[in-house]
Amino acid sequence: MPYRQTHELPASVKDHLPAHAQEIYLKAFNAAWDEYKDPGERRGHESREETAHKVAWSAVKQTYEKDDKSGRWHSKSRH
Repeated sequence: MPYRQTHELPASVKDHLPAHAQEIYLKAFNAAWDEYKDPGERRGHESREETAHKVAWSAVKQTYEKDDKSGRWHSKSRH
């Protein structure tokens, strides 16, 4: 189901991503939830929720990356 606020996001998101990345995730998840409501729009047998989570992670990864050493997420523009 769609999320209203970042504090509602799964722990795997809110406990690891910076605040701005959480906002990106929330917006992308909610947009994908609406866009992929028809099972014919999804790949294979993925649920609506699985598809929305994949889209949301993809959106985050466009702007953020995980540091190999620390495991922390940071903006790609920061080097």
